[in-house]
Amino acid sequence: MLNEKKHYMSWPVIALLDFVTIISFENIFYPYQNQGLSVVISWIFLLFTYVIPYALIATQLGLTFDNQEGGLASWIRRGTNSDLFGYITSWMYWTQTIPYLVDVSNSVIVSLSWIILGNNTLGDKMSTTTFGLLTFAIILAFIIFENVFRDSLEVLSIIGGGAMFAISMLFVFMTGWALTHGAHIATQPFNLAAFKPNFSLHYFSTTGLLIFAMSGAELAAPYIAKMKNPKRDFPKAMWALAIMTAFLTIFGTLAISVFFNANDIPHDFKMNGPYYAFRLLGQQVGLGNSLMYVFAVVQLLFMLAQLAILIDASSRVFASDTAAKYMPSWLTKKNKAGRPVHSYTLTAGISLLLLLLSGTLPDINSIYNWLLNLNGIVSPYKTALVFVAFIAIRMQQDKFHSDYVYIKNKNGALVVGFWCFLFTFVCATMGFIPQDAALGTKAFDHQLMMNFATVGFLIVLGFLLPFLRKLEMKKNK
Repeated sequence: MLNEKKHYMSWPVIALLDFVTIISFENIFYPYQNQGLSVVISWIFLLFTYVIPYALIATQLGLTFDNQEGGLASWIRRGTNSDLFGYITSWMYWTQTIPYLVDVSNSVIVSLSWIILGNNTLGDKMSTTTFGLLTFAIILAFIIFENVFRDSLEVLSIIGGGAMFAISMLFVFMTGWALTHGAHIATQPFNLAAFKPNFSLHYFSTTGLLIFAMSGAELAAPYIAKMKNPKRDFPKAMWALAIMTAFLTIFGTLAISVFFNANDIPHDFKMNGPYYAFRLLGQQVGLGNSLMYVFAVVQLLFMLAQLAILIDASSRVFASDTAAKYMPSWLTKKNKAGRPVHSYTLTAGISLLLLLLSGTLPDINSIYNWLLNLNGIVSPYKTALVFVAFIAIRMQQDKFHSDYVYIKNKNGALVVGFWCFLFTFVCATMGFIPQDAALGTKAFDHQLMMNFATVGFLIVLGFLLPFLRKLEMKKNK
C-alpha cells in the first residue's frame, strides 16, 4: 500500500489566511475618522515599533509551543506554569470575541441594506429595536448553522476572506490610476503639516482601535504543524503579514484621502464610509455605482465568514484543557458532535445583553460606533497577554527552546516585550473614553457608563464561573 503524501501549507498561504482574519478594508476607515491624515504617521510609527515586533514575538511563541493546540492560552499556561492564568487567558479570549460578534452581525445588516437600498438610508427606515432584533436573529441563525453546516462555513471563510483581500488591493490600485487620469485629492492642504499628529486626549483614546485593527498575528500558530519547514518558513509568513498590513493601512489611508476631506468627514463614516468610497471610485473611473454593489456583496460574504470564525472561536474556551477545572460541568457539556452546546447559549445571552444595552443609544449609527469602540477596549487587553507570554518565556529562556528567537539578547527582548505590553495596556485603558461624544455631554457620560458596565460585567462573570464550579465540586463530594 502506498503511503499518502502529506499536504503542507506554504508560507504565502499562511500569511494570506492570517491577513484576512486580522484586517479588512473597513478597518482603515475608523482610524481615519478619529485621527484624519495624521493616522498615516500613527500607522508608520506602529509598523516599526509595534506591528513587526508583535509578529516576530508571535513567531517565537508559536515555534516554542508548536505542539500546543490551545494557542495563546497554552502559551500563558506553560509560560507561567499556572492553570489559573490559562483559564483567565481563555476567558479573555472568548469575551473579547462577543462585542466583535455583535459588531460583525451589525455589519451584515448594513451590507444588506446597501445591496437592497443602494444608499445610506437604513437609519431612516429601521428603528434601533428592529436593528437589535435582526442582529440577534443573525447570531442565533449562525449558531445553528455552525453546528449543522460547519464545512460550508469554512468554505465561506476562504471565499469571503480572499475576495476582501482582492477588493481592498483593487481600491488602492484603482485610486492610483484615477489620480493619473484627472482625479483630485479631496483633503486639502495635502502637505507635511497635514500629517502632523495632534497629541490630544482624543488622539490617545482612539489608538486602541488601531491595535484592534492590526492584532491577531498569534492566530497563525495552529498552522505551524502544517508547514514543511516551520523554522525557515514561519518567520517569512509573519514578515509577509506585517508587510501586507503596512501596505493596506498606509496606502489605503492615502487612497481614502483622495475621496474624503480629512477635515470634513461624514458623521456616519465608520458605518458607511467603505460604501461611499467605492461609489465615489466607481463614478470617478466611469463605472457608476457598480463598484459599490460589488463591494457590498464582498463585504456581506466577508462578514458572514467572520461570523463563522468567531462563533467557532468563542466555543474553544469551553473545550480547553483548563475548562473542566474552572467552569461548571453543565457549561462544558458536549453534544454528540463534540461541541459544547451550552457555550452557545451563554454567547447568545451575553450578545443579547449587549444589544439591549446598545438599544439605549439614540440611533443605529450610534449603536454601530459604540460597539466598534468597545472592541477598541477589550481586544487590546487580550493582545496584551501575547506580550505577557513572551516576557514569561524570556525570563525563563533556559527552560524553553524555540527554532526562532526574536532578539538574542535577553534584556533587549524583555525591554521590547515590556514596551509592547505597556503600550497595548495603556491604549486599551484609554479606550474607555468615549470617542464619538464631547466631554461633559450626557452622551459622553452615557457611553462612559456603558463601557465600564460592559467590561465590569464580563470580569465579574469570569470570576463567577470558577466560584460556581467550586461549589459544584463541594456538592458532589
